[in-house]
Amino acid sequence: MDQDVQTLDAEELMGFFERIDRLPPEDAAWVGRLFDECVRARTHEAELMDGGDGAAGASVSEAQLAQVVLDAAEWLRTLWNVGYMGSGSLPSRPRTEFPIVEMEDVLKSSLFARIREGKRPLPFPPPTRNGLPWHDLIEGAPESHVVNAEMIRDENGATIGAIIEGCVDWLVVKDVGDGVGYVVQYRGKGPLFALSVNPFFSTLQRVPPQWERQIRVQERAGVRSYLLIWSSEGKGPAREIPLPAATWERAKSEAAYWVAKNHPEMYGQIRFEQQLPAQ
Repeated sequence: MDQDVQTLDAEELMGFFERIDRLPPEDAAWVGRLFDECVRARTHEAELMDGGDGAAGASVSEAQLAQVVLDAAEWLRTLWNVGYMGSGSLPSRPRTEFPIVEMEDVLKSSLFARIREGKRPLPFPPPTRNGLPWHDLIEGAPESHVVNAEMIRDENGATIGAIIEGCVDWLVVKDVGDGVGYVVQYRGKGPLFALSVNPFFSTLQRVPPQWERQIRVQERAGVRSYLLIWSSEGKGPAREIPLPAATWERAKSEAAYWVAKNHPEMYGQIRFEQQLPAQ
């Protein structure tokens, strides 16, 4: 390596990150991936250089900065691939240009906050509440939410959808028939919800899981691993999906993410049961 080449400092790194956003999409994809690898290498180098109080402080600082860069890259990648910024400014493909991202978008983005907390972004846009992603509705406690809601009907008076908290993408899965109660789902993906429409206030509550899948626990040489046993309701033999997890809670989280990615219409509707190894 040329000894005259100076190591890029953090500010210069961030400058390259901003320039990647202005590349054509076909170039931004591979350049962004290469940039991520460079940042990971820088992070690893900083960890190896921990050799004293001053060096330790510097390595922690660089590692934190690198993590912010990686999280920001994941955020922007999700905006492009999944297509949601709360207001739906990237609703569908094909896309020709990336939207302008302002400082306010970063500070108010629940998706970015989610990634910074170490949580994976959903592989599809969540419901919105007044234009902002409503992650807690599909992942939080199954409590009843007071909402503003109205039904959408066709020319024959049949109920075809609902507008909930300003979001028009709710589909009616079932009409209870009493003119008040409905089962709804956001864009045909994720959990089902019981919607009760009232002139004074309406309520929305997640429906309990209707399916069950097993997560098999394996132990070999003192190492515990987890497999999701996936069956497609009689369509072929059950599959064993390895889960990158070392604990039961992480196994459930990874299993839910796999369902969200591969069967989004079933996400949030499956209860996972632990299958312990035979004694």
